[in-house]
Amino acid sequence: MIEGGINDGDMLVVDSSVTAEHGDIIVAAISGEFTVKQLMTRPFLHLKPMNAAHAIIPIPDADQFEIFGVVRHSIKTMGR
Repeated sequence: MIEGGINDGDMLVVDSSVTAEHGDIIVAAISGEFTVKQLMTRPFLHLKPMNAAHAIIPIPDADQFEIFGVVRHSIKTMGR
C-alpha cells in the first residue's frame, strides 16, 4: 500500500460504521485472510493493492469476501 501512503508497521484507524465505496481503502477478509487494499467496484468488483509490484485481486465469489471497515487514518511508525 506504499502508493496509498501506508507503510509496513503503520497503525491504521478503521471505521466499521460506514459503508465502503469505490476508491476507499478498506480492511477486508478474502476466504478468511485479512488484507488492506483499495476497493474498486468499477468496471467489476476487485481490490487494488496500490503497489505496482502486485496484481489486482478480482472478487469472483462475494460469499468469500467481507469488508470490516474503511481506513480513516494511518499513523506512521518513527524509528524502530
